[in-house]
Amino acid sequence: MASIDLNSDLGENTPDRVVGDDESMLDIVTSANVSCGFHAGSPEGIRATLAAAVTRGVVIGAHPGYRDYENFGRAEIDIDAATLQAHVEYQLGALAGLAAAVGGHVAYVKPHGALYNTVARDERQATAVVAAVRALDPRLVLLGPAGGVVLDIAARAGLTTAAEAFADRAYLPDGRLVPRTQPGAVLHDPAEVGRRMVRLAEQGVIRAIDGTDVRVDAHSVCVHGDSPGAVAMAAETKRMLQEAGVTIAPFAAGDA
Repeated sequence: MASIDLNSDLGENTPDRVVGDDESMLDIVTSANVSCGFHAGSPEGIRATLAAAVTRGVVIGAHPGYRDYENFGRAEIDIDAATLQAHVEYQLGALAGLAAAVGGHVAYVKPHGALYNTVARDERQATAVVAAVRALDPRLVLLGPAGGVVLDIAARAGLTTAAEAFADRAYLPDGRLVPRTQPGAVLHDPAEVGRRMVRLAEQGVIRAIDGTDVRVDAHSVCVHGDSPGAVAMAAETKRMLQEAGVTIAPFAAGDA
């Protein structure tokens, strides 16, 4: 793989719940998955993150999730398709408006948290998310889990898709992420994370938690902005990838 994108989940801070260093991450990543307000963040904080992304030339993506601020969008919700579609449309519309206000635009969509995990396997919710993206702007790229059902549904619906891997998360042998409730689910060593991502870029594999190799075809690598040591992990991953000759570039076009 000659080129790969680095992304991070940003715009999730509020004065009473600061989870990441958006300014520092925006100096490293090529794409920013910006909260749409349902799971985290505030309008003024989200707007500030969008403005900082525009200033740095970082491509903006919408990061819609379940309406679940209390649990940071990480609790799975059984929601009917029409309601989910409306919720996603609402979030995309809000972020698109704020992005336009600061001279930017939304280029792609990446579902957040439990919604991301659910649409990887649940056709009903995946179809609702795809319908929302198509309704708002069919030019938007859908970023989702490598091998996830949502990418197949999006492709059949005519959307451009991109697959993602996670730098700071452990993998199961079947290619799914280790649940956060299990030990070792989240990685913290910048050097280990960097080595794993170089191997992904060069060989298309990630070492699973049981020591086996998992095939992961990814266009983008995510370092969660709210992970402990996130900035150090992102910086080391970028350094090691570039040292290995891998080009760091966004997967979605940054111009409107």
